[in-house]
Amino acid sequence: MSGPLASLKVLDFSTLLPGPFASLMLADMGAEVLRIESPTRMDLLRTLPPHDQGTSASHAYLNRNKRSLALDLKQAEALEIVQALVKDYDIVLEQFRPGVMERLGLGYEALKAINPRLIYVSITGYGQTGPYKDRAGHDINYLALAGVASYTGRRDSGPLPLGVQLADVGGGSLHALVGLLAAVVARQQSGVGQYLDVSMTDCAFSLNAMAGAGYLACGVEPQRESQVLNGGSFYDYYRSRDGRWMSVGSLEPGFMQPLCEALGRPELAAQGLQPEQQKALKLALQVEFEKRSFDELCELFAGVDACVEPVLSLSEAMEHPQLQARALVSQVPRGDGSTQAQLACPLKFSDGLPAPRHIGVAVGAHSDEVLAELGLSARRIEELRRARIVG
Repeated sequence: MSGPLASLKVLDFSTLLPGPFASLMLADMGAEVLRIESPTRMDLLRTLPPHDQGTSASHAYLNRNKRSLALDLKQAEALEIVQALVKDYDIVLEQFRPGVMERLGLGYEALKAINPRLIYVSITGYGQTGPYKDRAGHDINYLALAGVASYTGRRDSGPLPLGVQLADVGGGSLHALVGLLAAVVARQQSGVGQYLDVSMTDCAFSLNAMAGAGYLACGVEPQRESQVLNGGSFYDYYRSRDGRWMSVGSLEPGFMQPLCEALGRPELAAQGLQPEQQKALKLALQVEFEKRSFDELCELFAGVDACVEPVLSLSEAMEHPQLQARALVSQVPRGDGSTQAQLACPLKFSDGLPAPRHIGVAVGAHSDEVLAELGLSARRIEELRRARIVG
């Protein structure tokens, strides 16, 4: 089985999380992804704990199914190798600050001259234009500047650092995927590629879907715990007697009524979403939840269709029957005959997806293979390695 994107070949210059997550999904869907890595400068992701048999678990996951070619891009011979490769590739994905690839001779215009069909995707914190284009940042900064953090959290304690990297993945990775696949479709009509400028801050800003619409159309500035979906209503988390948490999303009357009936307080359902009643309603619900242990609440709501679910730890989520039924964990070959458990591709195609081929590999694990495919002799490859152009 080859996968729906088996016709695409991707040169991936990205590091850390956003670009590698995007190219992971491409690789899982069958695209041929070749990582171009520095033989001397270690990608931070390779060093992040925890480690499994000496390999960072994050790196092994994010670089699943990808080959690795180690090149010192500051040397002219490495530039020539990339120029030869790009003739046969569809997509370049990079995540350097604006101008870096141009200084290396690998910017869009230079590579487009070699391959006019090339789709070139740049993921950066703030984009290729604007006063912040050269500024450093991380996920927490992008969410802050995009306004997302201003109404996320509690009034008395402020914004909360999220457990997942929303701007990196929900902004950079997934928007980059949508854009580059749209460019592939456009290329089918025009025959030429194009350049995509993906800003993680821009994309995080666009995630202000409901709050942004409300502000622009009605002038309503969202505040923490002021809206229906950010803690301003009973749509919230409730503590159990033993200190665990339950999520309650029973917004519609058809869900609110069974929620209140299950808790033995059917009269609370009449309060609905009236703002002046929300504080009292939340307090009343909290009292009822704290009368019961976590296990008792899980059992109580297991058969009640009320949009109430337990807040699970990651280990508990791995064992949940719904997530297990969806086969969201797969065993991926390491290369030594053993396997490593990893998060599976969540997309379900009727024709299926190819089985995972291998976990993330060592820097330059496929250098000889890739260079031989370009027609370089074993002797020439060894000369490049001695000159530290290839790793």
